Amino acid sequence: MIDCFLNSGKAQSYRTQDQNKADALERLKELILSAMVVQKARRATKPTRNSQRRRMDSKTKKGSTKTLRGKVKF
Repeated sequence: MIDCFLNSGKAQSYRTQDQNKADALERLKELILSAMVVQKARRATKPTRNSQRRRMDSKTKKGSTKTLRGKVKF
């Protein structure tokens, strides 16, 4: 696996092959360590009552402006 990564991964930062291999191994180690980190679980929360009220007020306001765009009745 490591040989496959070393051959396929681009490591051309340095002039010598040994430094490039060491660089590739370091990046592989960082990749493995970052994959091992367990992400914190997201806790679902309810919207507050005031935010729900604000949302409904804006919806009714937009709805009323849309009804005013209709045809004018004589």
